[in-house]
Amino acid sequence: MLFRRAVLEGIAAGRITLAFRRATRPPARPGGTLLTPVGQLAFDAVATVDPASLTARDAQQAGFPDLAALRAALARGEGAVHRVVLRLAGPDPRIALRAQAGLSAAEADALRQRLGRIDRASPQGAWTRRAIEAIAAAPGRRAGDLAAGLGFETAVFKTRVRQLKALGLTESLETGYRLSPRGQALLTLLRQAPIETATVPG
Repeated sequence: MLFRRAVLEGIAAGRITLAFRRATRPPARPGGTLLTPVGQLAFDAVATVDPASLTARDAQQAGFPDLAALRAALARGEGAVHRVVLRLAGPDPRIALRAQAGLSAAEADALRQRLGRIDRASPQGAWTRRAIEAIAAAPGRRAGDLAAGLGFETAVFKTRVRQLKALGLTESLETGYRLSPRGQALLTLLRQAPIETATVPG
């Protein structure tokens, strides 16, 4: 699900507790979470509803000025109307993860294995170590420039970097990226022992 910044701020403040979406499939799953710029959202319940049953309170809890505005927003699109109960579950867990520079041998080995699996699953082949090295060498460099240097399309490269970010290895800057303390610690270890990318015989 996508949310405007004003809506995210309302969720963070506790003013917005509902979201409504018209879609052919549920926009979220109960018990699911979503990482956003204000923290991690939790989806507590998801159900289809009759648009005619919506109330002014529903509109207020979803951040709309009135019921007419909510119904106008739901007039667009196809499919059923879904009601999502949501809340701010807490800060982005990747923030604390990024600061963990003291990697144990087990943690470092688990990260090497994880990066190896990512490399093996990629149609571009092994790329994680090259991307980490490129970001370390040029923090703040434009994503498009980094992508070109690594032979990626920019959109593909950004998707790949999000995989590294999910592991707490990189941080997004206003322009480009930089390695987190965790990423820098891992890179030091990778220079001593490379990622294993060979396919394990089945």
